Amino acid sequence: MSGSTHGSTASPFKQPKAVFAVAFACVVSFMGIGLVDPILPAISNQLHASPSETTLLFTSYLVVTAVAMLITNWVSSRIGAKWTMIAGLVLIVVFAGLAGSSGSIREIIEFRAGWGIGNALFIATSLAVIVASASGGFSGAIVLYETALGLGIAVGPLVGGTLGEISWRGPFYGVSVLMAISLLATVVLVDKTPKPAVKTSLSAPFKALRHRGLLTMALTALCYNWGFFTILGYAPFPMELSPIKLGLVFFGWGLMVAVFAVFGAPWLQKRLGIARTMYANLFIFALITLGIAIWTLNKPALIILVIISGIVCGVNNTVTTQAVMTVSPVERPVASAAYSFVRFIGGGLAPYAAGRLVLAFDIHVPFYIGAGAILLGIVILSTGHKLLGEAERAQAADAESALEHGAGSPEAAAETELEAEEKAEALSGDAD
Repeated sequence: MSGSTHGSTASPFKQPKAVFAVAFACVVSFMGIGLVDPILPAISNQLHASPSETTLLFTSYLVVTAVAMLITNWVSSRIGAKWTMIAGLVLIVVFAGLAGSSGSIREIIEFRAGWGIGNALFIATSLAVIVASASGGFSGAIVLYETALGLGIAVGPLVGGTLGEISWRGPFYGVSVLMAISLLATVVLVDKTPKPAVKTSLSAPFKALRHRGLLTMALTALCYNWGFFTILGYAPFPMELSPIKLGLVFFGWGLMVAVFAVFGAPWLQKRLGIARTMYANLFIFALITLGIAIWTLNKPALIILVIISGIVCGVNNTVTTQAVMTVSPVERPVASAAYSFVRFIGGGLAPYAAGRLVLAFDIHVPFYIGAGAILLGIVILSTGHKLLGEAERAQAADAESALEHGAGSPEAAAETELEAEEKAEALSGDAD
């Protein structure tokens, strides 16, 4: 009875200090995504770079992050999760600081690429550490992680806009300082993690993508991210606002991401299920992106639609991440790396493609293509409809296990790990 009571009242926000240290570092890490939004026009003007060149700040960062994801588990399985996170944090501190000291757009692009390597090492490993260490079961850990993601994305533009009013260099220096604090907290509060008994090969993420469920979800996420980062990377230009005003717009957007990732997604998933939530969410996002394409030059409409898009982004982030981790018949860190590789490729290429499309056609075209990409994602997702049902049943079993044994207890952790191992063994032949 006591275990059930504990499990039923367990909160994803009642965690050990080490989990909060990693979560804080996640917030700062995800700040890096939206941080440059408010200063994109300022960088473009002051460094005499075209919008197309400036969007490479997203492309270099995200594409390198995507590719680096492929080596994260290879590194982590040899030096341990804690040291992998520390290595990633060190790289972010160094390259964010160097980006702030840059004298040309090319230098910032190059340093953002180095930043992307650190980001990959940290992001992939931090999710695994939070899942392993957090109380509240697997779903609770994902909610905590998505909360950090949402807060980071929300606060990033606000910090970028505030410091960007002083200088475009300010946001880069700010992240470097905050990540240095996160680095210290991680070193002090996170216990040393044991190295895995079996070292992960460099080919593991590619082999993981041979599993239909993971590949389907990853390709769906690629299409979703194409629309998502088209908005994030190019919408600031037609708004023609000051850095602080742009920061407030994208803060509102990020706030929607955070709130609906934590509260909206679980509510919808409970009532509609994974499949219907994802289909409806993606369709609504496609309509919003279509609206942005139509009213790109109508500033009030553009601003409102961008902020509202944060609602569907928040829901999608949580529901999709849970589904990916559940349908994947491989270790969760490997699944995370493979999935992130594919989705960040879409996110990285979209802003640059948007800039080129504007030059070749007009400012509306990138957003029309973004809406089309999201609709394509729905088509791809529909090919794995049965897998979404399996994910829903698996998550229900995970929640029931947490209630029976007490979320976060050693028994629950051991059972979850055993179930993951049995699942991997039972489904390992599916790739063939």
